[in-house]
Amino acid sequence: MIDRQAPVPPGSTQTWDGPDGPLADGPGDAGSVVPLPVRQGTGRWLVLAGVFVCAACGLVYELELVALAAYLMGDSIAQTSVVLSVMVFAMGIGSLAAKRLRRHAAAGFGAIEATLALVGGGSAMALYAVFAWTGDWGGMWADGPRCLLVAFSLATGLLIGAEVPLLMELIQRIRRQDAGGAVADLSAADYVGALVGGLAFPFLLLPVLGQLTGALITGAVNAVVGGALVLGLFRHDLSRRARRLLLTANICVLTLLASAAVLVDDFERAARHALYGADVRVAVHTDVQEVLLTGGRDGRPLNLFLDGRLRVSGRDELRYHEALVHPAMTGRHARVLVLGGGDGLAAREVLRHPGVRRVDVVALDPGVVRLARTDPALSRLNAHSLDDPRVHVVTADAFDWLRTAPTAAYDVVVSDLPHPGITASTKLYAQEFYGLARQVLAPGGRLMVHGGAVESRPRDFWTLDATLRAAGLRTTAYRVRGRQAGYAAGPDRGPADGARAHRDWGFVLAADRHTPRPRLDPAGPRPRTLTDASLAADVRAAERTRVPGLPPSTLVHPRYSD
Repeated sequence: MIDRQAPVPPGSTQTWDGPDGPLADGPGDAGSVVPLPVRQGTGRWLVLAGVFVCAACGLVYELELVALAAYLMGDSIAQTSVVLSVMVFAMGIGSLAAKRLRRHAAAGFGAIEATLALVGGGSAMALYAVFAWTGDWGGMWADGPRCLLVAFSLATGLLIGAEVPLLMELIQRIRRQDAGGAVADLSAADYVGALVGGLAFPFLLLPVLGQLTGALITGAVNAVVGGALVLGLFRHDLSRRARRLLLTANICVLTLLASAAVLVDDFERAARHALYGADVRVAVHTDVQEVLLTGGRDGRPLNLFLDGRLRVSGRDELRYHEALVHPAMTGRHARVLVLGGGDGLAAREVLRHPGVRRVDVVALDPGVVRLARTDPALSRLNAHSLDDPRVHVVTADAFDWLRTAPTAAYDVVVSDLPHPGITASTKLYAQEFYGLARQVLAPGGRLMVHGGAVESRPRDFWTLDATLRAAGLRTTAYRVRGRQAGYAAGPDRGPADGARAHRDWGFVLAADRHTPRPRLDPAGPRPRTLTDASLAADVRAAERTRVPGLPPSTLVHPRYSD
């Protein structure tokens, strides 16, 4: 039996005591306590479980946008900071805006979760589709990807920020408690959920499901949990019309996400063809990156893309790798270390020199090495160099490997790594890294470093030169142009480069006892794209771009730009 309480003064909330606590006078009253289909304690745990799941989904959306920023516009600390700061700002605005929804907390939370599931779950596919089918972002659309990412970051942050105030209101309607205790409970569930989401994204969703499917499934989970929490636990707080609308909205969102998940493989293939042409042969996601091969048969040149960046171009790779390897091989070269170069192309050029007894290749991604050995076109291009008994491949991070490498073990070290503007590569262009590389050089040994484009990134290139000098090495820089003007060969071109394709490569030859002079080994093979005269001209061309007075880059103070 429920006993009605004594009349209450006008303007206050009227309640009745039930077996599990007070029941509401009517739905939607701020501060009222609503009837539940379960006991109060169970209801609170269900709300906290909903907070946990929503927090996990919210962090996955954030990380998804950060990953998209890195993929579409290049890996950049600045872009990551922009996405996260915009989201945090928007979360604050969303929290303030949610105050207006307190009287309709259940309906507002249900609508926000359905919208968030659609926006967050579909963000990766939507952004990738726009990027793939609009082509070059040059000209008036040069900032298009960044604007779209900021827009999605803003929308997602607004919706995430509106969750907690409404959940606070809902949990207070179950059982009134002091604000500090309620905030502590919600914060604990929110932070633990964020931890789970943050760990699930790189270790489960991304490697197992991929970027697109992972986002879609996260959105579906978000919609199911948000809808079930409101329609199951707080259904008495909604009118019949509101329940029907919310149920219909969630069904529509789940239908859209499920349809997209079914079509995601076809969509991804079509987007790849739009980005890379119709000649995509291999597309795999390794534990490190996305590896993609185009061409390589019927007379078409082979291209190797790593995370959307053109790493190898069949049209120009010979010019790049000859310029990278041969000027360093003048002198003793019995023992050679290649940092990077998992495609086997640098090793191919090293093995052309007589007297090479051992080549150690330190590559980060075993998937690339596997393709270099097994793909017919790529293994033919690298002349099966990785299968040569003199070549020993180690799968490791180059920085970590150098820390335990034997001292004075190599006559030549070739650094065939992506340009330093990529965040993951910055530490491999730091003074500390070159200090380690210097230790493994034998007396009179030489270190060759690919330094990215000179014409479009002169400050980065000469910062590299300054960094090598700060590590105690003497240097000579040179630049080599690609065969086709405007063609972005080598490891410099990103998927958003478009009209900004780099036209040259810069190299720095370093030694610890004398200033090296880039020249060809008189007793070695004759490169097809280099001569001593052309190398001398390349040195003069690089010197004309020199930017003086640049400080070195270190681990704690990286100085390379995006």
